[in-house]
Amino acid sequence: MTTEFDLGALLAERGAERYELHGKYLNHQLPRMLHTIGFDKVYERAEGAYFWDADGADYLDMLAGFGVMGLGRHHPVVRKALHDVLDAQLADLTRFDCQPLPGLLAEKLLAHSPHLDRVFFGNSGTEAVETALKFARRATGRPRVLYCDHAFHGLTTGALSVNGEDGFRDGFAPLLPDTAVPLGDLDALARELKKGDVAALIVEPIQGKGVHEAPPGYLRAAQELLHKHKALLIADEVQTGLGRTGDFYAYQHEDGVEPDLVCVAKALSGGYVPVGATLGKDWIFKKVYSSMDRVLVHSASFGANAQAMAAGLAVLAVLEDEQIVANARVTGDLLRSRLAALTDKYELLADVRGRGLMIGIEFGRPSSLKLRSRWTMLQAARKGLFAQMVVVPLLQRHRILTQVSGDHLEVIKLIPPLIVGEREVERFVDAFTEVMDDAHSGGGLMWDFGRTLVKQAVANR
Repeated sequence: MTTEFDLGALLAERGAERYELHGKYLNHQLPRMLHTIGFDKVYERAEGAYFWDADGADYLDMLAGFGVMGLGRHHPVVRKALHDVLDAQLADLTRFDCQPLPGLLAEKLLAHSPHLDRVFFGNSGTEAVETALKFARRATGRPRVLYCDHAFHGLTTGALSVNGEDGFRDGFAPLLPDTAVPLGDLDALARELKKGDVAALIVEPIQGKGVHEAPPGYLRAAQELLHKHKALLIADEVQTGLGRTGDFYAYQHEDGVEPDLVCVAKALSGGYVPVGATLGKDWIFKKVYSSMDRVLVHSASFGANAQAMAAGLAVLAVLEDEQIVANARVTGDLLRSRLAALTDKYELLADVRGRGLMIGIEFGRPSSLKLRSRWTMLQAARKGLFAQMVVVPLLQRHRILTQVSGDHLEVIKLIPPLIVGEREVERFVDAFTEVMDDAHSGGGLMWDFGRTLVKQAVANR
């Protein structure tokens, strides 16, 4: 008997049930949240930095799947690589051979990381972080890992142990031995290191939550302190790596920084096949894999699979050949400067910051009495509601998808595909300007929606 399976027919028959299926069988709060804020769209197809709905209307993606879609959606080079690797019918994941694709991808990654020597391939950013935590503890023989306030490194138990947001940690204790230190506070770091039990500090060169950059000189000074106390520096580049900030890695913006371990993922996938990578120094890997008896002491069932490796190789080829990193730097500078110029115009706009195409737009308390009273109403109900008030009309009126940068934050984070250019900058700035004009007018649909959010926030207490 021949199995007949028609994916197209299945989607045509059941695709309209998407929200009901998710509510019944998956995370039931997601469709509830999407319905509440009006994000329950039906996107029919996607390409590059855009989605299209059934009516043919286009939506600009300024979220890139939380950074996964670095090259946009369905890049032809990555698509071809995946067709090619499937058609090759490789003898993949035999577990007892050495296929060429993992070695080739490791070689290409390390070419951008001259101070690092080896790579472990897993399946996600959080798994790359878990690997780095294990390797650091094994290499140093110490149990404790330091992390920075407001950090986000993933949601599996080990990565959650170095997550700086209590909202994610609550209800999942006990976690691994850990201690938070303020980002940029070298004195706090030194105090913890003197205790002699620290394996490593893990740090995002630019924090995703709130888009806060490490102060100039901090990473290099932290590295010196860590090495003085025989501890390691782990750079979490899961979101900032592969060109996001205008260099291949965000830590490369600061001279002399050479992390002992680096975590990458997201954009390395090309948006198709989950992949994470932990890059490290030779001596660390040799401490972990110290004998043939320990050859499988750390592994991943789907790590280094052919499809993921092909996607990663294609992504790196596109980054190099199409000058994607340079585009992120130039376009990011343009977008950030255009937005920063609006801070003098709008009293609700407090700050614009970031690097490359990782930009934070922060809102703050206005000076005029009328706006201040409305701002106070929102803050009393729940911090972060104003940023949500901006995100919603950007999608509903202007068909631009963005995100609030974290719970209880009045910050919108822009992390669009790295292929966006001047056209997308103009579209976003024009839309953002119109939304801010509406917000400062003191009336209209935007504040009506704000009152709805306040009622919901109060009801959920």
